[in-house]
Amino acid sequence: MTAVTVESVSWRIGAVPIVDDVTLQLAAGEFMALIGPNGAGKTSLFNLISGLRRPSSGRILLDGGDVTGLAPYRRARLGLGRTFQTSAVFGSLTVAENVALAVQARRGGATRAWRRRSDRQVTARAGEILSEVRLSARASATAGSLAHGEKRKLEIALLLAGEPSVLLLDEPMAGVSAEEVPALVTVIRGLAGESDRSVLMVEHHMDVVLDVADRIAVLHHGALLACDTPDAVMADPFVQEAYLGESL
Repeated sequence: MTAVTVESVSWRIGAVPIVDDVTLQLAAGEFMALIGPNGAGKTSLFNLISGLRRPSSGRILLDGGDVTGLAPYRRARLGLGRTFQTSAVFGSLTVAENVALAVQARRGGATRAWRRRSDRQVTARAGEILSEVRLSARASATAGSLAHGEKRKLEIALLLAGEPSVLLLDEPMAGVSAEEVPALVTVIRGLAGESDRSVLMVEHHMDVVLDVADRIAVLHHGALLACDTPDAVMADPFVQEAYLGESL
């Protein structure tokens, strides 16, 4: 089964192609990395898939259904979740409260109900998510006090609270210190271990990409240059020239 299909998608500003006739399929349960030089169109493609932008041409399909004209919130209801390059958490709330609020929002109840001790299902689900992203020990800390890598974990937790089947991770390692990278990679690798989740990740850290990705897609000047296994992509001379100007 195919989780996401990008079908001949282009996005132009005037006559300038930002995303240029890209066709790409993310299989159900697959972890795909999206790489390319700065300005290659990676975040723009994410914006098209998540609905923040409408393509100039082409279609976006989610689980086989055409979502090209749907707003971001409607795509989210269909199982598409996304993180962004900049952190976005409620800094004055605790880590557990952030996740409980997201769980409650997903369930559609009154948002004030997440504070009630009697709402054990919300609390239990939030605890499960915190365990998955390895933040249980920080549950009572305020989100604003977290280190940057921990905030990235919390953002992933908030994403998981929405119970997405497709996760778009936009540079999850951005701004994370070298000391925090291994722990965050462990969390991200765990996302790929869930058979009912598909992950598409934009990332510049090639060691992370090679560690977690089943396939790598390469964008260059908005066009898809290659999409194959990590070994095949790293051996491609065109990718080497486009991405770094030298052998990878």
